[in-house]
Amino acid sequence: MVFAWRGGVIAFKHLILTTALLIIGIFSAQAQYAPAAQAPSAPPPATTAAPAASAADVQQLQMQVQELQTKLTAVSNNVSQQAGQIAPIKDKLDKTLQVTDTLSQTIKETASTASKKYSEVKDETSLSINISWTLITGYLVMFMQAGFAMVECGFSRAKNAAHTAMLNFMIYSLGMLGYWVCGFAFQFGGTGAATSVSTVGSLGPNVASVLSSELGFTMGGHYYGLLGNSGYFLLGSAYDPGIYTLFLFQMVFMDTTAIIPTGAMAERWKFLSFAIYGFLVGAFIYPIFGNWVWGGGWLAAMGANWGLGHGHVDFAGSSVVHVAGGTIAFVGAWMLGPRIGKYNADGTPNPIAGSNIPLAILGTFILAFGWFGFNPGSTLSAMDTQIGIIATNTMLASGAGAVTGMIVSWLRIGKPDPSFCCNGMLAGLVAITGPCAFVDAWAAVVLGIGAAIVMYCSVFFVEEVLKIDDPAGAISVHGVAGIWGEFCLGIFANGKYGDGWNNVPGKVSGICTWVDGVWTPNFKQILAEMIGASTCILWIGGSSFVVFYILEKVIGNRVSAEAEMEGLDGPEIGVLGYNNAP
Repeated sequence: MVFAWRGGVIAFKHLILTTALLIIGIFSAQAQYAPAAQAPSAPPPATTAAPAASAADVQQLQMQVQELQTKLTAVSNNVSQQAGQIAPIKDKLDKTLQVTDTLSQTIKETASTASKKYSEVKDETSLSINISWTLITGYLVMFMQAGFAMVECGFSRAKNAAHTAMLNFMIYSLGMLGYWVCGFAFQFGGTGAATSVSTVGSLGPNVASVLSSELGFTMGGHYYGLLGNSGYFLLGSAYDPGIYTLFLFQMVFMDTTAIIPTGAMAERWKFLSFAIYGFLVGAFIYPIFGNWVWGGGWLAAMGANWGLGHGHVDFAGSSVVHVAGGTIAFVGAWMLGPRIGKYNADGTPNPIAGSNIPLAILGTFILAFGWFGFNPGSTLSAMDTQIGIIATNTMLASGAGAVTGMIVSWLRIGKPDPSFCCNGMLAGLVAITGPCAFVDAWAAVVLGIGAAIVMYCSVFFVEEVLKIDDPAGAISVHGVAGIWGEFCLGIFANGKYGDGWNNVPGKVSGICTWVDGVWTPNFKQILAEMIGASTCILWIGGSSFVVFYILEKVIGNRVSAEAEMEGLDGPEIGVLGYNNAP
């Protein structure tokens, strides 16, 4: 109708113009054919004048003009009528357009609100899934304590079985309370600080906003974080699902570190000394180094500050957990001294057989199962699809380590020793823990093979050369294999994952990194790994030495010779692990 209105107006204008031209022509003709006025003294024209128009012709032209005027009036009336009909339609159309504009704006606002709501729901769903994932994997790591207890009891003598089990049982609670008091605050209290390079973001925004105080110093324009300073006792604003989830997951990691020395110090460690150690390892020995690597501290910042790759990278704890635990085991076993009867007068070692190898094998299986929480769970996010690669690399390294442990023991002693099969698997798991997210499958197998070999060589070096008695092989399985794992991260990191790790652009790469078929080695990352591992040994070794030294001076670390000969179950805890009485 709008177009019809516009067409009618244009036609009307043309009609008026045509009519006006026609009228002008008629009057021009009428003037031409009208009788000339008599001039008083006009001379006759030089040429013959045109004949005058007849009255009939003029009348006919007037009738035509009148007819055209009638048609013009009719057209004008028709146009006016159509305009009158179009006007309401135009008003309706204008109102419709206004409604459409309003509806369009409403739709846009609704879409924006819906998009915002969807993002909020998506974020809440992702947060819920991440919390659930982290908790479930944390439960798996907690269950590893049962595996440790079985392995260490199996490798200990029957007269110490209850005592060894008690160490494994109580370290969980003692370390937990120390971690709750201040350990968690020391480790993660500064993860959200402006100076931190490794803020935990997958468990909600409150993790960063609440855990945001880091103590350290600035030198040369760079900040060096040393100690977190928020989250003590999980009080105040730390009451948050994400923070509590992070606490649980990281607590069981700490507990793994704390439990490792019990295998090396078994069968002669005084329970009271152990109990005090158990609290202190969770309160400050472990958390401070953990802050330097996972809490955004100075070791993590070596990449941003010094240009050493991505700083010290340890995905799930080859250094933070296992080198730390192995170092405490080394210091503790060295300070305790060997078990009575372990060494002859000439220094040659005597084998002391464990009481229950099947139990140790079962415990190893439980540990391998729990490691599927240990490594993939360290993403702290179920949204990270790398968990599939991490889990498979973990499995491959464990299998390669077990097979290698079997082969090397078979070659050396002529039999496939079950204890070395177990420790070979555990060494492979320890080694892959740090680089599990950054290496290819073939590298995971190489890692496992190498871990079992270095573990096997270390066991005999520690026992025969250093004269340190380690019933469960904890020093070699955790300490030495953990160093091997960090070293291999610097070698085999493939440059396919970890973009932005520790606030450094690009993905984590090592010496054997290939990009589009071109070898692109990164020699700086392995240097960062070695600095981190060395720092771990220095801090953990030094702080644990101070603790054991003070305990030795105050209450003593070792049981009496009489209690050791009798077995620690009765003298230390008053309960026998195996009661053969009828």
